[in-house]
Amino acid sequence: MNIKILTPEFVIFEGEVKSVLLPGKSGEFHIMKDHAAIVASLNSGKIKVFTNEIKEQYSQHFTRENEKESVFSFSMKSGVIEFSNNKGIILAE
Repeated sequence: MNIKILTPEFVIFEGEVKSVLLPGKSGEFHIMKDHAAIVASLNSGKIKVFTNEIKEQYSQHFTRENEKESVFSFSMKSGVIEFSNNKGIILAE
């Protein structure tokens, strides 16, 4: 599935991922391939991207969570996600 993470200043990430874990208003939720269409508000916290690698142009924005697994995180204050047809856009602040 393809995820794009944007802030008002620039694109934080764009690429193929296995899944993404998000800090929702009612708690964390995980989006995986073939997830139902969703639009949701996001709280402050970490977006965790599960992917094999982060391209060099985006790596400065992410922290590697785990050496064993390919989990990368990005901290944000708030945001919104729109996901459908295995494509998601996250607007983050």
